[in-house]
Parts: sequence; structure tokens; C-alpha cells
Amino acid sequence: MPSFGGGVNDKDIVVFTRQFATMIDAGLPLVQALEILSTQVENKVLAKTLSAIKGDVESGSTYADALRKHRKVFTDLYANMVAAGESGGILDTILNRLAAYMEKAMKLKKKVKGAMVYPLVVSSIAVLVIAVIMIFVVPTFSKMFSSMGGTLPLPTLLVINFSQFIAGIGGVVTAILIAAAIAAFIQIRKTEKGQAATDAIFLKLPIFGMILKKVAVAKFTRTLSTLISSGVPILDGLEITAKTAGNKVIEYAVFDVRQAVSEGKTLAEPLMKSKVFPPMVTHMISVGESTGALDIMLSKIADFYDDEVDAAVGNLTAMMEPMLMVFLGGSVGFIVIAMYLPIFKLITLIK
Repeated sequence: MPSFGGGVNDKDIVVFTRQFATMIDAGLPLVQALEILSTQVENKVLAKTLSAIKGDVESGSTYADALRKHRKVFTDLYANMVAAGESGGILDTILNRLAAYMEKAMKLKKKVKGAMVYPLVVSSIAVLVIAVIMIFVVPTFSKMFSSMGGTLPLPTLLVINFSQFIAGIGGVVTAILIAAAIAAFIQIRKTEKGQAATDAIFLKLPIFGMILKKVAVAKFTRTLSTLISSGVPILDGLEITAKTAGNKVIEYAVFDVRQAVSEGKTLAEPLMKSKVFPPMVTHMISVGESTGALDIMLSKIADFYDDEVDAAVGNLTAMMEPMLMVFLGGSVGFIVIAMYLPIFKLITLIK
């Protein structure tokens, strides 16, 4: 689940929602609860937003309509669930459900970030260590060997040549190419077609693609379950779920499903045809529809895939750690051996 933006993060919204639900459940009027919380919240942007919402509610707007004026802070999902809670007279229940949903979404996001950040950090450290050795350490050995004369072993020549390439124009060219590739990727991601193309590639990546697909399924089922159980109509729920998918491939698939449902089809049938969601998911949704417990079934699927993401992230970390250590140790070890081979050869000749 993305950050709410506008200087307000997920945690701020969760804390506010919990506190607001408690006040409504205790019987406090809506305006009074907003007044109290607008003076108590630590985030200044959220405090200002709540003051504006309180003013709109006092002017006759519903709470949901007031929220919709601040889309950078409160998402469509949030506003629609609040609207369902207001119309059903169960606003406190809906707010608690919203907070629980956001807490689980934050937990899932944290897992995925952990899976991506760990190998990236270790790889960056490995590259940095090797670069320092190549730029500052190897040239010292190279000068010493050149003053000694003679023929150097092949591993030593390879390391010295690579060091000269990295320390010279080669390093500058490599840095420019990497920076250009990152800038191009960012620009591509800013376009809808580019985002769709890169999202499709991400889902097909080995290991990471599987994790991303499981995350997408968990997010889709959790969001739709929360909306349906809160009384949001299925078509509105699918539209909101599509917009908050975070992946264009999933978003397009859910919009296609919404179109099919609007034409009178069941939810499971177009989901199965999309081939984006695993067969187990579509079968469980079909059972949920036939038994009239779709929201419960979606929630169970979300719980299952949350556990699947947990296991996948754990396996990824366990697999990546030794591989990265072997890469770092092997690279540094090869450089050290290559630098000491001529010294060993010299000692042998002296003896």
C-alpha cells in the first residue's frame, strides 16, 4: 500500500483512524472528535487537513465527501469505505476495519522492502569494496611489479588491466552508462505504457517475480474483501482495487474483470480467463460466490498469501546470503591471490 502522500504517512493515518473510531464508538459527535484530533495529532499536514474536513462537515457535507477533497491524504478506498459506514450507521466498525486493513498492508509492504533491500545493500557493499581495492590498492602493487620487471602471471595481468580500466576512462564511462540507464528507467516508468511494460517484466523475473505476484494477489484479495464486507458495491470495489493495485498488469486485469462483472458474469470466470491469478485463487473465489461468503473467502486467500510472502521472503534471504558472501569472498580472494602470485614466484626464484 503506497504512502498517503502530502507529508502524511501510513502510520499517521492508522493512528488517527484508531483514535477516531474509539471516539465515535464512545458516542462523541463527529465534529467534536475531529476538533479534538486536529489539535492532538503530531503531523502538521494531517492536523491542517482534519481542520479543513471539520469545517466542511460543519457546513453540511458528509464525512466521506469531506475526505474526498483531500485525495493526497485519504485515498478513494478510505473515502468509499467511510461512505458505506455512514450510510449503514456503522462508521466506528468500518474505521476499525480500515485501520486493520492498513496495518496488514503496511506489514506486507515492509516484508517486500526487506526482501529487495537486503540483497541490494550487500551487493552495493561488495561492489564498493572491490572498487576501492581496484582503484587504490592494486595500482600500488602494479608499480612495484613494473619496477621489478619480468613476466607477470595471467591472473595478475587480468587484475592489473581491469584496475587500470576502472581507475581510468573506463570507470567514468561505466558510471555515466549506469546513471543514464537509471535516468532512462525512471523516465520510462513515468509513462503508462512504460510502466505496464516494466511491470510485466517484473512479474516474469525469476524468484522476485513470484514474490511480486503473491504480493499482488494478497493485496487484491485483502482490499476487495475489506470493501465488500464494508458494504461497498462490487463494481465500485473492483474499480478501487484496480487503482490501488500498484502494478499495471494487475490493474488492467482487474478492470477487465470489472467490465465482465458489469455485463452479468461472475467474478471467478473473468479472473480465470485473465491468467494473472493462480487457479487456486479463482476456484476459492468461485466457492465464495456460490456460498454467499465472498468477503470471507477473499480474506482467507489474503491470509494464505501473506504467509506465502513470508515464506518466500525468508527463503530468498536464506538463499541470497551465502551467494552474496561467496561472490564477495571469491572476488576479493581472487584479487589477493593474483597480487601475491608474483611475490611467491620471486621468493621461489631467490631460494
